[in-house]
Amino acid sequence: VQLQACGGGLVQAGGSLRLSCAASGSIFSIGAMGWYRQAPGKQRELVASITSSSITNYADSVKGRFTISRNNAKNTVYLQMNSLKPEDTAVYYCNAITTMPFYTYWGQGTQVTVSS
Repeated sequence: VQLQACGGGLVQAGGSLRLSCAASGSIFSIGAMGWYRQAPGKQRELVASITSSSITNYADSVKGRFTISRNNAKNTVYLQMNSLKPEDTAVYYCNAITTMPFYTYWGQGTQVTVSS
């Protein structure tokens, strides 16, 4: 499975960005997909995840501001980010978990910078 993420950029606080991540390869076995982020000097953390049946989970810090969704026909997962804050600045990574075999794949990361 290969994951290609895009949509990052520079935005002012309060603005919005939409990230997308397209999967290719052995996509028939993809289960959950998600977005993580890593800020300088910090550990990678879960932002949001979505199962194959579209059950979602969010980090407390982004609840009410970010929305994760997926289009199974396009093998793509999205992250709509609204009301962005400077503390949202990080490299955002998408991931996909396959079920056969059980494995986690990562995209290359896309930079999101929120200026105050």
